Amino acid sequence: MAGMDRRGEQEKRLLGEQTEEALMAYILQVPFQVGQRIPNEFELAQRFGVGRSTIREAVKGLVSKGILEVRRGSGTYVTATRLADQDPLGLSGLQDRYKSALELLDVRLLLEPEIAALAAEYATEGELEELKKLCAETEQLYRDGKDHIPKDIQFHTCIAKCSKNRVVETLVPLIHTAVTTFADLTQRALLEETIQTHRAIVDAVADRDPVGARCAMTMHLTYNRQAMVRRYKEQQ
Repeated sequence: MAGMDRRGEQEKRLLGEQTEEALMAYILQVPFQVGQRIPNEFELAQRFGVGRSTIREAVKGLVSKGILEVRRGSGTYVTATRLADQDPLGLSGLQDRYKSALELLDVRLLLEPEIAALAAEYATEGELEELKKLCAETEQLYRDGKDHIPKDIQFHTCIAKCSKNRVVETLVPLIHTAVTTFADLTQRALLEETIQTHRAIVDAVADRDPVGARCAMTMHLTYNRQAMVRRYKEQQ
């Protein structure tokens, strides 16, 4: 009897996990934007062919991962479109994500121009080739309308590693979270600006021009900040 109970619990847990994965895929496929309300329990239960209690468990799982927020009397809303393990600083679940994104950009403006300047001084030839490759791959994904964010993060991570400063490398999770948050909230608003400034950064680093690299990174982040300020004002 105990064995049957355990099997029942395992099956229930498996169904809950499968429904949580299906719900996450549905959120990305529609796609739902940050701040948008998803269908209610009844509609989701019909869509996925499960009971409402299973939907509640799936929602609870995504709430714990920073993807959803349940607002009493209002519904369930999307708060992020990337899982918590893709947000190592745990900032995606903050209530005012637009303000958080602005604060992240302010920190990046304090740090990344100087990191780019260091990269121009210390990058090896092999790292320069990798940086050029990542720049080109990010651009192609962006132009094709595909998810360029993981490659964008690799691009900025490579610049950090080129600095040859071990403390700077510990800041990579900050850059990771900032890039992801910005992309979630602006929805590809700066395609040409991003491509042009990425190229300018790579050119300056490759030319061993610290001042140029610093200026190019400052311009890149300034475009981002201006776009985020506009989005932030729209939310007020």
